[in-house]
Amino acid sequence: MGDALQGLVDLLSPLTLLLVLVGTVAGMAIGAMPGLSATMGLALLVPFTFAMDPGAGLVLLGAFYMGAIYGGSFTAILVNAPGTPSSIATAFEGYRMTKQGRSEEAIVAATLGSVVGGLVGVLFLLFLAPPLADFSLRFGPQEYFWVAIFGLTIIIGMSTGSVLKGLVGGALGVLLGTVGIAPVGGDVRFTFGEPSLQGGVPLVPALIGLFTVPEVLKLIARRSREFEVQPGAEAESRHWTRMTTDLLRKPVNLVRSSVIGALIGILPGAGGSVANLVAYNEAKRASKERHKYGHGAVEGVVAAESANNATVGGGFIPTLTLGVPGTPPDAIVLGVLLLQGLRPGADLFTQSGDLVYTFAFALALSALMMAPVGLLAGRALQRGVVLLPARYLAPAIAVTSIVGAYAIRSSVIDVAIMVVLGVLAYFLGRVGVGVAPIVLGLVLGPIAERGLVQGLLVSTDHALPWLTFFTRPLSIVLILMCVAGIVWPMIQNRKQAVVTEMVAEAEKDRA
Repeated sequence: MGDALQGLVDLLSPLTLLLVLVGTVAGMAIGAMPGLSATMGLALLVPFTFAMDPGAGLVLLGAFYMGAIYGGSFTAILVNAPGTPSSIATAFEGYRMTKQGRSEEAIVAATLGSVVGGLVGVLFLLFLAPPLADFSLRFGPQEYFWVAIFGLTIIIGMSTGSVLKGLVGGALGVLLGTVGIAPVGGDVRFTFGEPSLQGGVPLVPALIGLFTVPEVLKLIARRSREFEVQPGAEAESRHWTRMTTDLLRKPVNLVRSSVIGALIGILPGAGGSVANLVAYNEAKRASKERHKYGHGAVEGVVAAESANNATVGGGFIPTLTLGVPGTPPDAIVLGVLLLQGLRPGADLFTQSGDLVYTFAFALALSALMMAPVGLLAGRALQRGVVLLPARYLAPAIAVTSIVGAYAIRSSVIDVAIMVVLGVLAYFLGRVGVGVAPIVLGLVLGPIAERGLVQGLLVSTDHALPWLTFFTRPLSIVLILMCVAGIVWPMIQNRKQAVVTEMVAEAEKDRA
């Protein structure tokens, strides 16, 4: 209790408050730029922390991380370009809301989800760190394989049209995930002699290409927007406080998605790019209005944003207690801890407990700051984007996308990958193959392959190594979840078809 009080006192110092504000705003700015990920921004900040004391450095990094995950929602909503991989699912519904003149509502939903998700993640960090971190160690390669397979079952739930076309997109994404050096054996696959592809298809340029380039091509082809915002339409939208009140009247989706994000954040290597997709699918699966998803469902934005920000606090649980980074940005924070002479584990909580509490409270304060700062910045950005003429919007998006793809590794090859995948996504979209399954396959395919190969290798002493994927207790639970993930959408689709048929017959009889 004494450490918690001391941590709160340290947080309320003017310097710490200023660092939280600066970190949050800077993170939001970086997160809103496609290509400049939270991991990259944190890496650039590390040299500045050398001149700070450990607490101040950690506060700055934590606030920046929280703000960056939220900032990715702006471009995902406004121009269909996820600023970070954690905002993939946000674009599914947020951009469609923008097309309908509801971009302000989407930004309010993203802000509320990010604030609540961030706070839930911090609560997990404060109260459940030791037991949950111990549980995460029970996940071996077999469990990670089934986690990835469970994620791939989301394709069935996301396929609003043909399930077959969704599976084709997922298979294409998995195929893209095999590019590069094999995780075991060192075989070089599908690089076509290009050394920069040995590490695989870079995720951020791929995301920019798949989501953004098709929209630019559509703008160029039409020479106008696909949607036109009527004068005063946004100004006449409901006030943001009323929107927030309406969203808070449906707390189940908000809490469920936040808990999903925190739990997935605890699993090392998963992170917000997986959490937002899983939470989005669960929100769609549990909804009584599933037909709205894919057409601008505000609940989908809330689910995705609350989950990805909850991974921030959840990911720090194994980082601070076990020294195992829960997400890629956590590895940078772990490095700063070690550089400052601090060792994760029980000693960190007993000898530097006040520092841990200051860090956790700073994360919570950063989440709260996102509400006023994010609404002001987001609404200003939203007004600028929706009123910008299409002849300016298309080249602006194109230039930003090229800079974002190039900035990751200063590589022209990354820009070429972005363009090729973007053009491919454009033509696939014309035949009904969506981007979402491709992205799912690209993100989860390597995780599944790594888990499969490593699981077989560590089970070589068994007569039938592959049986270990079906006999471990956690694997059985995950297999049942996979089965449910396949069967439940089919049941829901069948129910929806029956209801639609009954309504059609009733209207026919009435006529």
